[in-house]
Amino acid sequence: MKTFFVVNPKSANGATGKRWGELAARIARTLSDFGVEFTKGPLDAVGLARQAVKSGYECVVAVGGDGTINEVLNGFFEDGRALNPNAALGVLPRGTGGDFRKTFGWDLDFDAAVRRLKTPDTRPFDVGRLEYMGHDGSSQVRYFANICSFGVSGLVDEEVNRTSKALGGKLSFMWGSLKALTKYKDQVVNVSFDGKPTEALSVTTLAVANGKYFGGGMKVAPEADVSDGQFDVTIWSGYGLTDFVLKSASVYSGEHLKWKGTRTLRCHEVVADSQERVLIDCDGEQPGRLPCKLTILPAAIRLKV
Repeated sequence: MKTFFVVNPKSANGATGKRWGELAARIARTLSDFGVEFTKGPLDAVGLARQAVKSGYECVVAVGGDGTINEVLNGFFEDGRALNPNAALGVLPRGTGGDFRKTFGWDLDFDAAVRRLKTPDTRPFDVGRLEYMGHDGSSQVRYFANICSFGVSGLVDEEVNRTSKALGGKLSFMWGSLKALTKYKDQVVNVSFDGKPTEALSVTTLAVANGKYFGGGMKVAPEADVSDGQFDVTIWSGYGLTDFVLKSASVYSGEHLKWKGTRTLRCHEVVADSQERVLIDCDGEQPGRLPCKLTILPAAIRLKV
């Protein structure tokens, strides 16, 4: 496939940019012809990926972490539609966390990731569409590859993104979670699933999942499938700092589904609003707050596997 790499040089704590000459040479031993551009700032990957798809590249590869994957994914869309539904999203993991890759069992082995890109194998890939309120009060739209959530998870993002993430994804998110939970109390959110009557829920976190993992390896949606055409929703209610400390192993293993305060369901659309300031987490980024509407776009593009 005609392949283009969108490279976040700051990923892997800056090692990607510093070592790109060596990394590009290793790619060239497997792929004979490919395009490359470096990102220069926030959301730059969106424009680079969009131009690559418009230029006829069949596979656009996000070189970085979950934030880079999210931005590259957004470049596959313009004016509310996929530019080329047959184009494939590729992933060359270089991030500190890597929640998205964990759904597929991909590790950080660089050469293994390059070998995946050489094969012709792709699969249908569902994409989440998020309509929400930006920090400036305007209505905005963003697509997501992995998981969108709200509640304490949005506050965790705010805490984590203030740090360098030098501790790595899991420890950074654990520290951010501890800090956020010391100041968070469940928020009341009015939620409707697939147009059913609105429910007033007390929410620690409500996660709308395409993939399985978020928050530095928490297995929030163990049964999620990126090609089944539906969201897996997990709702945590009534949990605080003590629960996180004492039961954190259950969050990482997926055993949290047995907790009294955990509810799960599947749906195609979620609409949520609140009288409180409820922050959103979208693929590990914190773009804004409620109200929001989340819609699944089944098999919107392809995923390189």
